[in-house]
Formats: sequence, C-alpha cells, structure tokens
Amino acid sequence: MRVMEDNYRKKMTLGQDGNALVELVIVNAVVFAILKFVYVIYSLNASNPAGYQNVISWVFFPADLDKLSSRPWTLLTYMFADQHVFRFIGNMFWLWAFGYILQDLTGNRKLVPIYLYGGIAGAVFYALSYAVFPKLHLHASFAELGGANAAVIAIAIAVTTVAPDYRIFPMINGGIPLWILTVLYLIVNFSTLSTADPGHYVADLAGAATGFFFIFRMRRGHDGSIWMNQLFDWVNDLFNPNRKKRARSPKDEFYYKVSGTQPYKKIPNVTQQRIDEILDKINQQGYRFLTDEEKEILKRAADEEDL
Repeated sequence: MRVMEDNYRKKMTLGQDGNALVELVIVNAVVFAILKFVYVIYSLNASNPAGYQNVISWVFFPADLDKLSSRPWTLLTYMFADQHVFRFIGNMFWLWAFGYILQDLTGNRKLVPIYLYGGIAGAVFYALSYAVFPKLHLHASFAELGGANAAVIAIAIAVTTVAPDYRIFPMINGGIPLWILTVLYLIVNFSTLSTADPGHYVADLAGAATGFFFIFRMRRGHDGSIWMNQLFDWVNDLFNPNRKKRARSPKDEFYYKVSGTQPYKKIPNVTQQRIDEILDKINQQGYRFLTDEEKEILKRAADEEDL
C-alpha cells in the first residue's frame, strides 16, 4: 500500500496525470515571463515608452465599467497576469502550499474551479467598490486589478474550511495546524497590499468569502466544480478524440459524501484495471477516502510488486 501511495504522490509532485496545481503554476509563470519580455522590448524602444502600460491595460481588470465593456476577457486574464516580481513569487509560493494540501484532501478537480471562482468574485467586487463608493469612483478611470491574490486566497480559505486542523511539518511537536499557516498568510497578504488602492482589499475579501462559500455549499450537496470540469473535459475531448472516456458518477465528485457502501463490485483477483480505477479515485477524491477493500487491494498489489 505504501509503495502504491508513494508512486501516486510522486506523480502529483512531478505534475503528471494532469496535475491541476502544476498546470496553474505553469500558466501563471508563462504569462509573467511574456509580460516581462514585452516590458524589455518596450523599454528598449524609446519612441514608445508608454507601450508596455497599454499592453498591461488589456490584460489587467479595469475598475471603470466603460473600459470593462470593451475588454470583458480581463475578468479571467487579470488573475494570471502580474508585473510585480515579489508579488508573483509570493502568490506562487502560497498557491503551491495551499493547493497541494487541497488536492491531497479533495482530489485533483476542485483546485482550478476554486481558483477561477475566487478570481472572478474578486474582480466583480473590485468593480462594484469603485462604482458604489464615491471616494473610489473618482479614481475608477485609472484603477486596474492584476495578480492572483484573490484567487489564491480563495484556495487558502477553502482548504482551511475543509480541514483547519490538518497538520503540516509533523516533525515539529506533532505538526502545526493548517489554520495557523492560513492566519500567517492572511497577515502577510493584507499587510503587503497597496494602501493607494483600497479596492484590492475588497477583492481579496471577496475571494476569501468565495472559498468559504464553495466548501459550505459542497457540504450541502451543491458542488460548483462539476459543470466547470465537464466543460474542461468536453474541450479536452475535442482535441483528443481518441481518448478513452469514462463516465463519472456523483460519488466520484462528492468527496464529502463517501459512505460505507462499496462503489465497485468485489472481485477475487487484483487486476490492472482495478488498480487503475482505484488510482483514478485517489486522483479525484484523495487517498484518505478509499474504502477498506480498495486499500487492501492496493496493499496486495504492492506486496506483489515486492516479490
């Protein structure tokens, strides 16, 4: 069992089998590198010094609703675009820290939806704050939102809501509760936000509330990630028509409703197909939600590997 579990965790660490966490980090890193390359190009072009800022304005989320109407895609692009090196590094560090734990607890198909929901909520409330508060409205035409702060904070609050007592660094007196790491992250995050733009605080608070609300709804039977993952699967199938399809049942998605009933028909022998199904379940829900029978099958498979 330990051999099989270790093999799975190595895949997750190396980003194999569609690891959502690694894909998110890669997308953010690629966009950041492209923006920095564009910055260098415009820095060398003395005839158009404002060109880089024009590029940024087409990927950052504008607070002005008139500008937003002409660039609605910024509702998604802004959460992958950043021009501040230290903010980018910090966001990727926290994304990896909380995202890895979230995948360990809930599987591989909750991370991206929570990231997108948090980012979208942050942008919406950012724009609303500039539209509602008169003091902010005066500066709406110049204000722009960029970076993954709201999306990352949604993941942090979501995973803390799932398991606030999850232990990290177990070698230190049995481990540090996850909620302590989250409190540290929130202090660092809000203390480093620009005081010149109060809308950033509103966006991050909206992202945090979204992460909590996502888990709150899941525990009551409403999984907001299902439709989004179905859309992702449909797009993937368009580009991979020969890919073998497997129907997903509600139990594959609702990690919090796993019961004592056996989701698979018992078979006397350990087959490769059975092992693949169990590993796929680990990928969807997390190792801790396997049944006793499935854990026994993995143990028998590991013992056979050792022979």
